[in-house]
Amino acid sequence: MKKLWGGRFTGSAEEWVDEFGASIGFDQELAKQDIEGSVAHATMLATCGIITEAEANEIIQGLKKLEQQAEQGELDYSAKLEDIHLNLEHHLTELIGPTGGKLHTARSRNDQVATDMHLYLKEQVSEIIELITDFQTALVDQAEQNIETLMPGYTHLQRAQPISFAHHLMAYFWMLDRDKQRFIDSLKRINLSPLGAGALAGTTFPIDRHMTAELLGFAGIYENSLDAVSDRDFILEFLSDSSILMMHLSRLCEEIILWTSQEFQFIELSDAFTTGSSIMPQKKNPDMAELIRGKTGRVYGSLMGLLTVLKGLPLAYNKDMQEDKEGMFDTVKTVRGSLKIFAGMIRTMKVKKEIMEGSVKNDFSNATELADYLASKGVPFREAHEIVGKLVLTCIEKGCYLADLPLDAYKGMNMLFEEDIYDALNTYNAVERRKSAGGTGFSQVQVQIEKAKTLL
Repeated sequence: MKKLWGGRFTGSAEEWVDEFGASIGFDQELAKQDIEGSVAHATMLATCGIITEAEANEIIQGLKKLEQQAEQGELDYSAKLEDIHLNLEHHLTELIGPTGGKLHTARSRNDQVATDMHLYLKEQVSEIIELITDFQTALVDQAEQNIETLMPGYTHLQRAQPISFAHHLMAYFWMLDRDKQRFIDSLKRINLSPLGAGALAGTTFPIDRHMTAELLGFAGIYENSLDAVSDRDFILEFLSDSSILMMHLSRLCEEIILWTSQEFQFIELSDAFTTGSSIMPQKKNPDMAELIRGKTGRVYGSLMGLLTVLKGLPLAYNKDMQEDKEGMFDTVKTVRGSLKIFAGMIRTMKVKKEIMEGSVKNDFSNATELADYLASKGVPFREAHEIVGKLVLTCIEKGCYLADLPLDAYKGMNMLFEEDIYDALNTYNAVERRKSAGGTGFSQVQVQIEKAKTLL
């Protein structure tokens, strides 16, 4: 098979060398975008008088036929033709004859591939934003059902203070909202057209770059042709945004894995998102949460891989940049799958309210209430902290909890303690009273949920 760039060469590479250098094994995923860009380019060439209207129509009809074949999986791709661009040009020329060769006028594969990836990421990021919104909706729905469900709040993975389970879930809503805003903002950089930059220096043909940008739905063009073909910042930004998103998902995965364990038993996941053991019949493993936690590393790897590829590259295009695609494709697949799984996992999980609430009654997570109680009566907080620490030690020695101590024991530490101390120690009251903005108090959690609904 004759290479479309082979005029200057007298020899040819061995098959295994062609295969090593080819990207068609993965960049065929850009077929739709490549054809879309080519239709816009052909339309512009005709409008600018570079090819005739008849030639443009013939090319566009041929491209639409190839698009149908690609969608139906009927196109054969060859490693000898290296990439999706040359494969489609070859098929177009076979389909409509020599006119197909005019499509590449005033264009290089360098600006062509960059255009494809901008189109691809614009579509994918928009869909990821929708998936994040769906996941946020699942969190809000679950939170609304658990505003007064109590659970231990943790620091250092040690019980700290009782909180609303809805408050805990809503923390992830706000993380996801920042993720969504990052993706939305990234569209400003993705939504630019490199088409018409040529190999690196533009072209002598009287093209209209603004026209192709408008036809493809881009907000503008790259102002510098060297930058247009060299820039992969928009992919790096996507991988960075995805890494932060996956980090957030991984943190929630870790908590879900803990919460489903026999030691916690706070929640139970649907059978649809768990698996069993081949040897232990009692097992119900949170495999989907574990997989998402593990796949986070893939996304980090793609980001670090592309940063490393680009760090020493001179302008403009270099073959190294072929390594920009596989990590991008893999990250899109990983992020989309993880978000879909999570939305379903959260919607269908069963919250074991009694176990959760029982866990905050048999611990010292209400100790801060005692310190606040004394501080509200004028005792310096540091002094109050020390008094409560001694009361906790007394309980540990006696094998009881703070609510079990008689009032005399409290007055023995400080005469400001009164009978109402037991109301302060009540876990429900302790959570309800935390009404500072953004706090876990039930009324504040309801405020969060209403704000979230407005955003959604």
